Amino acid sequence: MTPLEKVAGRAIPFGLKNIDTDVIIPAHWLKTTTREGMGRGAFESLRADPDNLFDRPEYQGAPILIAGDNFGCGSSREHAAWALGDLGIRVVIAPSYSDIFSGNAVKNGILPVVLPQAAIDRLLEVAATDPVFVDLDYQTVTTEFQDRFTFEIDPFRKMCLLEGLDEISLTEKSDAAIGAYEKQLDADRPWMRPAA
Repeated sequence: MTPLEKVAGRAIPFGLKNIDTDVIIPAHWLKTTTREGMGRGAFESLRADPDNLFDRPEYQGAPILIAGDNFGCGSSREHAAWALGDLGIRVVIAPSYSDIFSGNAVKNGILPVVLPQAAIDRLLEVAATDPVFVDLDYQTVTTEFQDRFTFEIDPFRKMCLLEGLDEISLTEKSDAAIGAYEKQLDADRPWMRPAA
């Protein structure tokens, strides 16, 4: 997973409330076990409109999505985070999230920032024409117009994002301790060793 500390650039001023995971990535995209290409299916029903935000030239490659309340509700599909990541989204800013989506986002290198609706409204306004800046280390979202919003994040999730650690990477960090434990277990309980 790529570490995330600072993200700057255009933000897609989406703003819709109650966007469920089926809107983020429709069910017929769930037949794959790879993340590559999932961005093509992201927001497929909304992107059927030729004038949709996601395909406008000014938002191509935008690393930030500004969403409405209750983003990522619905089913627990991890594919929603995969689709956002493949679309290039590194940060989603919204007033609230589904707990499962929020966890899936972090596990896939996406920072879910929670800000009050007044801050979201201001960021939607700024994002229409100017970049947004997110600093995970200082837990701030800023603009070129002196706007500064602070957000809270669980320290463990923050550490994982800053260091680029997913569940496998976290386990690998403890490789020496796990090996030492297994070796000691073999010595303490030789009868549990597989037969040669």
